Amino acid sequence: MRFISAKAHTVIGLIVGIILLLAPYLFGFDGNQTATSLTTSIGVFIILSELITTSRISPLKLIPMRVHLVIDYITGAFLALSPWLFGFSDTVWLPHALVGILTIGYALYTNPEDGAAR
Repeated sequence: MRFISAKAHTVIGLIVGIILLLAPYLFGFDGNQTATSLTTSIGVFIILSELITTSRISPLKLIPMRVHLVIDYITGAFLALSPWLFGFSDTVWLPHALVGILTIGYALYTNPEDGAAR
């Protein structure tokens, strides 16, 4: 059951991107350069990717919602696994894992048909 509209997905994605930009400072891992760089880079990537989907509120309708959702699955998995892939799991892992899993989750429940540009 896919009950999240493409419009709501875009709003959620923008909020997630902003949270990722602020996460190092909110959760106190800004002293870890790798974790901070990765989190802020993914935050910027998520924001930019939300702005180019076929969602009704995206200004540039370049990427079909179905493709965007696949990108979200990959981004979420990468973010969730990044503490172990990049060797900082001994200092911080929960924000990365949690936001990564939630990114996959909200992508799974998004209606891709709802995003067609009209």
